Amino acid sequence: MAINLSVNLNKVALLRNSRGAQNPSPRTAGICCLDHGAYGLTLHWRHDNRHTRAEDVRVLRAMTRERGVELNLEGDARSELVELAAELRVDQFTLVPVKPGEVTSDHGWDLPKDHATIAPIVERLKPLGIRCAIFVDPNPDLMKAAAATGADRVEIYTEPYASAWGTPRLKAELARVKATAQAAVAVGMQVNCGHDLNLRNTPLLAREVPEIVEASIGHALIADALYLGLAETVERYVRACRGEAVDAPITQ
Repeated sequence: MAINLSVNLNKVALLRNSRGAQNPSPRTAGICCLDHGAYGLTLHWRHDNRHTRAEDVRVLRAMTRERGVELNLEGDARSELVELAAELRVDQFTLVPVKPGEVTSDHGWDLPKDHATIAPIVERLKPLGIRCAIFVDPNPDLMKAAAATGADRVEIYTEPYASAWGTPRLKAELARVKATAQAAVAVGMQVNCGHDLNLRNTPLLAREVPEIVEASIGHALIADALYLGLAETVERYVRACRGEAVDAPITQ
């Protein structure tokens, strides 16, 4: 079973912001990704606007609605983000915990401790037809608490799996992802995944964890696009999400 590829465009926005102009354009990059097989697009709007901005979300939402494809909006529990998701009726809202000073997301929600933060947001958005997902560590014991929030999906944090690539830990980390996905399905949830996935480690995940329905991939994909071109890169990632072995650029 193939994983649906949602391309995270944050690094395109980050590069644009470095010059303070409009190039490169997340919208133009998004169109290219969709034209070459991506299922949908992802934006993570952080409070400091260091990459994606609120206007990017509006522009991408208009474009994805025109094309009939999915926009996944990620972020923390701050009210301005939740209200933007509600206003634009994004297809999916993925709640991700954020800690001050982090370079990138590096942990899932502390469940059931964070239930009172998550559940009201899910209750606010689901009646609007917005699918809700929550970012979780690869731990099957957390899935009952995840389901209790009312969320439709979990997004499994795959950095531990990715960092184990080529090491003796890989088998155990893959097993943890698989067990977490199976536990989520057992309590009525669907499964997304994301973080540090690339052309080398995605095919194995697609083959071994058929419960995964969607992967959000950004940093590695945009980095590979510097060597391969965006269109070719997206096509390779789509194949990787089908479990096919794909050549990856040699970067070191």
